[in-house]
Amino acid sequence: MVKVLGLGDNVCDVYLHTGTMYPGGQALNFAVYASQLGVQADYMGVFGEDAVARHIQSVLDAKGVGRDHCRQYTGENGFARVALVDGDRVFKGSNRGGVLQEHPIYLDDQDLAYVDGFQLVHTTNNGFTDGLLPALHQLSPMISYDFSFRWTEEDRIERVCPYLDFAFLSCSDLGDCETADLCRRLHEKGCGVVTATRGSKGATVYDGNRFYEQAPDLVKAVDTMGAGDSFATAMLVFICKALETEGKTMWTSEQFRARSLPEALTEAAAFAAHTCLVNGAFGCGTPVPEELRPRIYEET
Repeated sequence: MVKVLGLGDNVCDVYLHTGTMYPGGQALNFAVYASQLGVQADYMGVFGEDAVARHIQSVLDAKGVGRDHCRQYTGENGFARVALVDGDRVFKGSNRGGVLQEHPIYLDDQDLAYVDGFQLVHTTNNGFTDGLLPALHQLSPMISYDFSFRWTEEDRIERVCPYLDFAFLSCSDLGDCETADLCRRLHEKGCGVVTATRGSKGATVYDGNRFYEQAPDLVKAVDTMGAGDSFATAMLVFICKALETEGKTMWTSEQFRARSLPEALTEAAAFAAHTCLVNGAFGCGTPVPEELRPRIYEET
């Protein structure tokens, strides 16, 4: 059975206009979405000791997402503030990962042996995991990384691309030629397959040999939170399932990629559209606890 790991950030997205907080974070979303898609998924990250952390942990347990290798420290869990502005949800700041800032993830020998049991590890620019990539690269799983909007940071590109099998970029503001040039540049820096998600313009994928385009599945969105994460997850899970059937070495085959990537992108677009029909990244909202309201609302 395919096994995948989300390594990095977790937060609650606090919707200020409703007083509701939803579990989220790129790495955590990946693990939850992968579990929804029928593969074994674990999450590895850092929790605080507060109501935010307890809610996220209870949701992971209810969804069957493993978290045995997570750490927990005294202090705030990560949270992000989300407001409704002219009908659009807009991020209004965060506590920058909470305890994760002071206690970034480390990997001891037991952790490395644990991680080596997965087919793929997905991590992100928000997870404080960049320094782990050289060690992860020595293990058997494929490595996926979500730059989000931080592909503009040249030092980050130089630092992480040599270790990546997959990179995901948020590029909704770029034109077609700019997107293609960016994908080529990251591939030249060492990344295997580069995927630029472009909102209503769909997605552009480059594998070093050819470009693939995927139009979005248009729906009347309830909430676009998590759409990019769900697209990435469905694409990666489809590829992992195909490689489990045909053998991991098939990934080096141009013919295999030419056949599997369009199917993976079709699945990804459909799953992302489904995500847009629920509030939060994947639902599971709960009212903001009274004891947290002064802290969460203090900067709005």
